[in-house]
Amino acid sequence: MLAVAGSDSGGGAGIQADLKTMLALGVHGMSVVTAVTAQNSLGVQGAWELPAEAVRAQYRSVVDDIGVQAVKTGMLASAGLVEAVADLLAGTDAPVVVDPVGVSKHGDSLLAASALEAVRRELLPAATVATPNLDEVTRLTGVCVQSEDDLPRAADAVLAFGPRWALIKGGHLAGDAVDLLTDGTETHWLRAPRHDNRHTHGTGCTLASAVAAELARGRDVPQAAAAAKAYVTGAIAAGFPLGGGIGPVDHAWQRRRAGC
Repeated sequence: MLAVAGSDSGGGAGIQADLKTMLALGVHGMSVVTAVTAQNSLGVQGAWELPAEAVRAQYRSVVDDIGVQAVKTGMLASAGLVEAVADLLAGTDAPVVVDPVGVSKHGDSLLAASALEAVRRELLPAATVATPNLDEVTRLTGVCVQSEDDLPRAADAVLAFGPRWALIKGGHLAGDAVDLLTDGTETHWLRAPRHDNRHTHGTGCTLASAVAAELARGRDVPQAAAAAKAYVTGAIAAGFPLGGGIGPVDHAWQRRRAGC
């Protein structure tokens, strides 16, 4: 499986979270780094995108030699990188999970406002599954989700841009942690108890990578989303108190539970 995303120097989100998730779920992880961030549990102190030619070279190097069973995209930073990655995905015969990363857990911008139209026009139509959180739904569609009842309307707005499935992450709503998965015809509500744990850095990256990993293992989209939800719920419950701010989820929670 291949992750196309930014690097998180603190190891809680981005490429680092993607690779940890892939390892935990039993797939071989490969990476295309799109940006480098200076980041820790307190926030993002700096971000530098890579040139599009560097992103293309990494992608071609991996896919042309090793091949790929699923691709996950995360932080793409700019319209130019969004367009370059969308062009690469168009020539790749594998399921694609698009996590349209807009801001970090701490509220730091990771996607230029000028790139939103490229995400709508170029990237979302390439997605097998799009996994926006509520802030990203609002930025992309204008739909403001205030309760669980608003999730179907949000999903319809995302699906209008062309992904086969939309997985709307409702983790910021009150009550249970509920996500909605739909292709416009078939609907699945994914529910889990909310854990009182502030160490949730990297949940979005982890969920999207878990969905892609399960697709790479041959599951269909509803099966992959349900398995990914269970994995992320366990990782949030375990948490990982790191640094002085918001720590990451515990990607190795299953191994720790097994005493490994």
